[in-house]
Amino acid sequence: SFRKLWAFTGPGFLMSIAYLDPGNIESDLQSGAVAGFKLLWVLLLATVIGLLLQRLAARLGVVTGLHLAEVCNRQYQKVPRIILWLMVELAIIGSDMQEVIGSAIAINLLSVGKIPLWAGVLITIADTFVFLFLDKYGLRKLEALFGFLITIMALTFGYEYITVRPDQGKLLQGLFIPYCQDCGTPQLEQAVGIVGAVIMPHNMYLHSALVKSRQVNRGSKREVTEANKYFFLESCIALFVSFIINIFVVTVFAEAFYNKTNADVNHVCVNTSSPHSSLFPNNNQTLEVDIYKGGAVLGCYFGPAALYIWAIGILAAGQSSTMTGTYSGQFVMEGFLNLRWSRFARVLLTRSIAITPTLLVSIFQDVEHLTGMNDFLNVLMSLQLPFALIPVLTFTSLPSVMNDFANGLFWKVAGGLLILLICSINMYFVVAYVMSLNHLALYIGAAILSVVYLSFVAYLTWLCLIALGLSFLACG
Repeated sequence: SFRKLWAFTGPGFLMSIAYLDPGNIESDLQSGAVAGFKLLWVLLLATVIGLLLQRLAARLGVVTGLHLAEVCNRQYQKVPRIILWLMVELAIIGSDMQEVIGSAIAINLLSVGKIPLWAGVLITIADTFVFLFLDKYGLRKLEALFGFLITIMALTFGYEYITVRPDQGKLLQGLFIPYCQDCGTPQLEQAVGIVGAVIMPHNMYLHSALVKSRQVNRGSKREVTEANKYFFLESCIALFVSFIINIFVVTVFAEAFYNKTNADVNHVCVNTSSPHSSLFPNNNQTLEVDIYKGGAVLGCYFGPAALYIWAIGILAAGQSSTMTGTYSGQFVMEGFLNLRWSRFARVLLTRSIAITPTLLVSIFQDVEHLTGMNDFLNVLMSLQLPFALIPVLTFTSLPSVMNDFANGLFWKVAGGLLILLICSINMYFVVAYVMSLNHLALYIGAAILSVVYLSFVAYLTWLCLIALGLSFLACG
């Protein structure tokens, strides 16, 4: 029934915003510039894995009537519960910083540099409270606003796609043939970065809470089954839309800027009298792009319209992901701590924490250093991933929590393997980042923190294995 599907439509599209935030867009354009079309299959695989994991989070919310943070509060001991809350808050703050960076860069591009980055950062504080004002008019109207912002992203990045006209044969080959010919360390690290950017820890907490906005009679097994089905269908549609938008970005930069050097871009920018030609030194190093440079390069090659339309798309991505981050923080704080803060107070606290370091960097550094923060923030969120995925699998596998809807053998095995794969990939990304720092003191600090970190992950894994059926581990 399309009417019923429409009634359940909304939570999945709000969840899909995390797949389109500025951090993802930057990962997409770097993937295209570094590896061409060769890593499209990684993006497809990461999106499918993300869909399967989001399914578990949504089922938890539908079946129990509680979101993931509330279930963690009831099932875990006090100390692990507080540590989990702190880790998830770190992930939300890191995501918030990326949204602030993306919005500030977009505003800077749209104003032709007249609005400095620090002013763009301050503007993003004000727009959050505008969203909170709109929230008073009901969730359905807010969902419609998010749908409008997603449409803007589809139109703007779709415009870039039509303008550049990527090779469709290479696109299909990169999408369905899992192979990366002549790929080295940069391409491998980029593939790992795609997975880390797509699957976000706080998104599990968000999705499990958003599905509670629909009335479901949990006393009726038929109605719960129906709700699970429609929420999954809606998630499939939402993530398909986000995947297409990600494809637009990857293929535009794969077609136009793969294997380009700084000198190639500098020559074109100088000939078109672009004000951004100084961003690209006249040397033979391979072109490196980020959100800011990406817009500048598009402007040099395809005219000012391409630059402004790109900036509008980035602004829509930053603004839409801002509010979903706010919702995530609200649900996480209420669930873990039983604190009923107003959204205004909640946003004021987390936004202050997120904006302070971003504002300092934007005042004392240039835009290239501001976008460079994304590497560190991606590492930060990669580290938090087990603290969302392991609890989701644990609780959806417990009959005492899920009753007749607990995971069967297939989902227990498949879910466990997927989480192991994702966490292993992200650990590689983190290790590669730490090794690139080339500082002994940082290595020692990372080693000490890793022991504490891995001990807590092992504790959560132990409880998860017991939930999966390995009851002999439940000693003491």
